[in-house]
Amino acid sequence: MVIGRQIEERRKSLGVSQADLAEMSGVSLRTVSAIENDSANPSIEVLSRILSSLGLVISLQERIIHE
Repeated sequence: MVIGRQIEERRKSLGVSQADLAEMSGVSLRTVSAIENDSANPSIEVLSRILSSLGLVISLQERIIHE
């Protein structure tokens, strides 16, 4: 599942509109919509603000690389 879909599902599960999420995150409604539609590649800062508003965090996982 791509990040935009996960954001949309979390937002809807919380009963938050795109406009509310935009206001809570300090980003434009257009940005929220574009991210949810996977037509934007947000910066880590913007993504972090949106995720934080939804009670989520960015997490990195180590991947084993076989040579």
